[in-house]
Amino acid sequence: MAEIRLLGSPQVWQGSVSLPLGTPKQQVALAVLALHSARLVTVDVLVDELWPDDPPPSAIANVRSYVGNLRRMFVQNDGPELVRLPGGYRLDVNAEHVDVHRFERLAQVARSARSEGNRQAADALLAESEGLWRGSLVAGLRVGPVLSARRASLDEQRLAAVELRAELDLELGRTRAAIALLTAHAGSNPYREHAQVLLAHALWSDGDQAGALAVIRRTERVLAEQLGIQPGAELLRLRHSLHDGTSPQHSSVGPSTGPEPNVRGNRHHLPRVLVTFVGRRELVERTLTEIALTAADASAVRVVDGMAGSGKTAFALHLANLLADRYRDGQLFIDLRGHDGSDPIHPAEAMTVLLRQMGVPAGRIPTDHDERAELWQHELGHRRVIVVLDNAASGAQIRPLLPTGAGTVALVTSRRRLSVGDIGPAVSLPVLTSGEAVELLARTAGEDRIRAEPEAAVEVARRCGHLPLAVRLAGGWLAHRATWRVTDLARRLGAGGTVLRRLAIDQQTVAGAFSASYEQLAEPVRRLFRLVSLHPGDSLDARMVAALVDLPVEPTEQMMDDLLDQHLIEETAPGRYRLHDLMRQYAADLFHDSADPAERQQAGARLLDHVLHQVVVRASELDQRVLHAHLRLDPPRRPDLADRADASDVEWLERERANLVALIAFAEREGHSGYAWRLARAMWRFCYVRGYFDDIVVIHRAGLSAAELGDDLAAQAVMHNYLASAYTRTGSYLDSLRHLETAVSISRKLDDRGNEHRYRANLVVVHWLTGDPERSVTLGRQLLREDSRGHVDPIPSLPNLGYALTAVGRYAEALEAHRRHLFLARCQGSDYHVSNALGHIASVENRLGRHNKAIRLLQASIRLRDRTGHRFGEAEVRNDLGIAYRHLGRFGDALTQHELALDLSRDSGERHVQAAVLNDLGLTLTAAGRADEAVAEHHRALALATRIAHPYEQARASTALAGHVTGTDGQQAERFRQRAQAIFERMGAPERHQAHPSP
Repeated sequence: MAEIRLLGSPQVWQGSVSLPLGTPKQQVALAVLALHSARLVTVDVLVDELWPDDPPPSAIANVRSYVGNLRRMFVQNDGPELVRLPGGYRLDVNAEHVDVHRFERLAQVARSARSEGNRQAADALLAESEGLWRGSLVAGLRVGPVLSARRASLDEQRLAAVELRAELDLELGRTRAAIALLTAHAGSNPYREHAQVLLAHALWSDGDQAGALAVIRRTERVLAEQLGIQPGAELLRLRHSLHDGTSPQHSSVGPSTGPEPNVRGNRHHLPRVLVTFVGRRELVERTLTEIALTAADASAVRVVDGMAGSGKTAFALHLANLLADRYRDGQLFIDLRGHDGSDPIHPAEAMTVLLRQMGVPAGRIPTDHDERAELWQHELGHRRVIVVLDNAASGAQIRPLLPTGAGTVALVTSRRRLSVGDIGPAVSLPVLTSGEAVELLARTAGEDRIRAEPEAAVEVARRCGHLPLAVRLAGGWLAHRATWRVTDLARRLGAGGTVLRRLAIDQQTVAGAFSASYEQLAEPVRRLFRLVSLHPGDSLDARMVAALVDLPVEPTEQMMDDLLDQHLIEETAPGRYRLHDLMRQYAADLFHDSADPAERQQAGARLLDHVLHQVVVRASELDQRVLHAHLRLDPPRRPDLADRADASDVEWLERERANLVALIAFAEREGHSGYAWRLARAMWRFCYVRGYFDDIVVIHRAGLSAAELGDDLAAQAVMHNYLASAYTRTGSYLDSLRHLETAVSISRKLDDRGNEHRYRANLVVVHWLTGDPERSVTLGRQLLREDSRGHVDPIPSLPNLGYALTAVGRYAEALEAHRRHLFLARCQGSDYHVSNALGHIASVENRLGRHNKAIRLLQASIRLRDRTGHRFGEAEVRNDLGIAYRHLGRFGDALTQHELALDLSRDSGERHVQAAVLNDLGLTLTAAGRADEAVAEHHRALALATRIAHPYEQARASTALAGHVTGTDGQQAERFRQRAQAIFERMGAPERHQAHPSP
């Protein structure tokens, strides 16, 4: 079994042999897969890790190339299996064969052994873990968010392991070993107070009291001068022991929870900390670090904001308690009542409360506001305190309360964005992760109940939008209903009504928390908030909002800023907004209660009209002439919004794809039938060239339903045709044939010659795929004659005819059709058709044995696809490239291209392409002398081609298998051969004359 080493520079060892890992990015891909051993890693995760800032258009193809190279490396060296799964990959490697996992396990077991008093076992385990550490995770490689976070975590674990080893050395009497270990460690980490204490303790135990005192004094100076904090209890305790002359053996090595010596009287006024605070570890650590760095020179002020129910107060109190041991003169708290419906507390009144909490007698507090503020700052200047200003209403309210000198930490919470001067950006709380939300549910409802039904717990957390308040209320429901299962609550939350109305304990509700923010808005902003809930997608931009509310963009953006200030909406990017799921429910409930059906219908129509014209502007780059003929589009209702669209920004369609699918379903559901089918048609070409065939089926089914509801026959024909395109590419040929014949029938009924011709041209391909190439050629020639009369556009007919001619071996005629296609595509300036024509010409050149020429054409086709981002047909192009490389004896290059083609065809769901690629991969493996692997690929091709009723690939697979089993099972070989011959004879394919067909 291969050993994967990621600590230090990446290495993979098979016995005593170090395997080649390829490029740095390929090594990063290996690290991500190994760290998630035996678990799915999605393609999106790999892309984000390899290109965290700006992935190139070829990112997904490159990922597949890296993974394909790793897979071959493992296969050739009997390594772990790298499995291709829907949406990603899984490396089936035992965690014990990955040094990171082994290091973490050994360190954890060592800590447990030490805590149980088994020092010798802990010592041995730590020694083993130290042998694994060769440096930081994938040292020297540029990494993304996943590996960066894991690297920081491992570095921290390494430092903790060093300190644990030093503690064991001291406890086992190995003082000199501890000093040697700690001298370098403490010097490299001057802010790790525990490391300095351990070094001082070791020096003292070795008789060097002066050296120990020097370490303590140096540490106190560093903490005070560079971090602005006092030493903790552990260091103070050791310093007092040194001064008192207490034996070091009686002084604890580890941290203590006992009282600190010489501490000013503590005034603790923080509310009880919620036992249910969970998660947000990274945010807590980052905020604590920022406070420590700021406190060296000035007071540390941090504003914590976020939507209602996000846990701002709990977060601030958690921070305050973590900092309490370093700010021992007091922890103060006041609720400024900024969002509870009553009048906010005046700053002067708040100062009185806070001064009294610090122990200032009431008689000493001035009645004059300015004098009171002066006393407040004076008292803060003599103390190290934490002040929590909860629920602030505005910057004006808290500005007089903020400390001006060093030594104080002020934590401010607010539902709205505050402007309070130069104190740095606010800490904006997101919702919890799924895991954190489930943990919070368990803390509230009981660990055993949640652990017993993990899937139901995840569903409850999802229904609560991972919002802490909603999750705690859901947990409270369970806690007070002992007979309920978690599944019962999940079903209740998902069955009718809304979570907002169901989640309530006593007087506390999620809707009530949201209402306090909503009620502060002016009515025009409230109306905008309600209307935004109509948009069914995940996010929307300012122009979409402007269309919904029927206002110009500038005032719309100003009102969106008001919503952002109240955290009723989120800004995911400049000018791009989203509603939290529960906030969307709240806004939708408000809209339902306040609006009449006519307003809903009008607002929906305004939004759909704007979006349709935005899509058409971008889609016209791909599909201009036919698109406009099909849509029969009126001018936009809001030309002031439409004229801002960038026609060249085709990637806008990619960014909006999920939202557009949701909008088409919304249009069908809300009765906007014309917008439903038009949006589906406008999206077709983009979805087709990007391989989103499932999306094509979903949106065109909705479009067909809408066209039937509107009794629009022409639109129905359009929907049938483009549904057929998706079914053809995914191997559902009978469905494709049914939809195309319906489209042709409707067009004839309408006497629509142009569209009838277009739909019949698509039948050319379906006839070939279903095993009737002669009918395909006959129909193609008939269509071409109709083209020559000038009544219709010949481009749809030419590539399909060339495809059919190639299938029956008429290569010269096929080249003529494809070259004419290329000429017309260049005349029209269509990169899409140019790239396809180049690939089709190259496929014929391959069959004619002109492989170098085919390679040049195929590479040009791929470059054009890379430039435009249009991936349609790339799987076939890369497979043809593999065929050309095979004939030239470049088997490694050929296998790389076949594997990329296989991944691309799987991702797009093109099963007939998968079958072809599997057959060609088998032929290349045979040529490379890997017969057993080749047989397996041909069997897979035969099974897939049989499942989708693709006779040509069935025959190719059968012919190849007949050649492999000859001599071992003559009867089986003859059955394969006869099956192939019968299919080739029926189809009239050129392979009927060959024992082994050419590709």
